Order: sequence, then C-alpha cells, then structure tokens
Amino acid sequence: MHIRQLTPAIGAVISGVNLGDASRDAGLFAEIKAALLQHRVIFLRDQQITRAEHVAFARRFGDLEDHPVAGSDPAHPGLVQIYRSDKRENYENNYHSDGLWRETPAMGCVLRCIECPPIGGDTIWVNMVEAYKNLPDDIKKKIDGLSARSSIEHSFGAVMAPEARRKLAADHPPAEHPVVRTHPETGEKVLNVCSFTTNFVNFHTPENVRFGLDKTPGASHLLNYLLSQASIPEYQVRFSWEPNSVAIWDNRSTQHYAVMDYWPAPRKMERAAIIGERPY
Repeated sequence: MHIRQLTPAIGAVISGVNLGDASRDAGLFAEIKAALLQHRVIFLRDQQITRAEHVAFARRFGDLEDHPVAGSDPAHPGLVQIYRSDKRENYENNYHSDGLWRETPAMGCVLRCIECPPIGGDTIWVNMVEAYKNLPDDIKKKIDGLSARSSIEHSFGAVMAPEARRKLAADHPPAEHPVVRTHPETGEKVLNVCSFTTNFVNFHTPENVRFGLDKTPGASHLLNYLLSQASIPEYQVRFSWEPNSVAIWDNRSTQHYAVMDYWPAPRKMERAAIIGERPY
C-alpha cells in the first residue's frame, strides 16, 4: 500500500489496495483506517468492486444509516444512491458535515463514483480541526461551552411541498450539539457548525449580551463567521472524480462541498454512511 499526501492540511491518495480485499482482511482494513485518521479523507482510483463489497467494507467501521430523502439500493440497505441526472438539485453545494441534523451524525462515509461528467463535479473536503485551531483566542473563548441547533428542514425540506416539509421536520426534529466537539478517537477539538446549523441555543448570557443588538444580529454574525471558516483554501483539498474512484472521509473532523458546475451532465454516486456517536 502506498500513501501520497495531497496537501499539508488534509487528504491523501492510496494506491496498491483493493477495497474488496480490505472488506475481508482485518489487517488491511486497520492500515486504511489509520491512514484515514491521519489524513481525514483518503482517495482510491480504479476500485472495481461490487456493491456488496462496498457495503461490506463500510460496515467494518460500524452499522450503516439510511437517508430520509435520498433513497438506498433495495438490495443493499445503507447504500444511498445519489444520482443527479434528471433535474438540477442544489443539496450538496454547500459546506456541510453529513447528518449534523441527527442526534448521532455520521462517523464517516465511503463514496464511490459510478458515472461522472467529462469535466466538473469535483468535491472539496475541509479540515475542521485546523479551522478550530487557527481561530483567534477571543473567538475560542466566546464559543467555549456554546451549543447550536442543526436542522434538515431548512435544507432538504426547502424544496418540498409544505405538508412533506412539515412531516420531514416532525420525523427529524432539530438536534443540538456542541459548537466545538471532541474527536472520540484522536481527542482533537473540532469546529462543529455547518450549513445545517440554524442558531445557537445558549448564547444569551451576561458575558455575551449587553444589549439586544448583541444577541440579534450579534449571535448571527458570530455563527456566520464560524461557518465561513470552511471556505478557507488552506484547510482544503479538492478531488476530481473518475468512474470507480472512491473517497473515504472522517465526517467527525471534516466538512465537504460537492461542486455543482456540471449540469446538465449526469453525476451518479453511491455512498455508504456509517452511524456515529453523539458529539461531546
């Protein structure tokens, strides 16, 4: 197995490995997982694997989750089919951590390209450990102990009919998580807000709010500043897809952005997302 680092902050390409073999080999899987924890997102080309092998490899990390909007392959539960071919959908072209609207957001994902446009359709990943580490000290102090609410309704639900949107919100109520979470395996601090995040829940304290203006729009200004950190290029890596390319990412320490510059060309991806733990 050969590992080539892509940027100083995030990302590596792994070659000489077949994920079908790794789904059956505990030692090989352990090497891949170690590379993932170090580089946060890893990429592999020319992965001639079956859907069953895709699911089996992802399940080595843990149980898989379905998605309430994007459908799964009926023969392989947990293998979500993200097919963009018949209409333009702007769900993913924002910086996000998968499932932050859940009580237990995804631990990580294994995404395989089935069909991609001849040009365009890249994906960007961001190191949110680095984003937190480089925040000014006064901002770190202000967000210490803050929690925020994240919701699926204002993103995926925004294009739904009112009744369907209300049902989505009822079935998946907003989740509250720390603005700065701790990575459960590395102990690192991670900036933990993204485009699913709607508001802080405990900002209104004497330390933060002197006048009403400090709360609104003061809290919104702070949240927007934190959200903007994901767009800093020094924290990013960008990957160009080919059929049978695979990306594996640690969803606890990263965000990603699927660039929507390829319409009307098709883009078909299959993703296995691993159920995570409640952030702390």
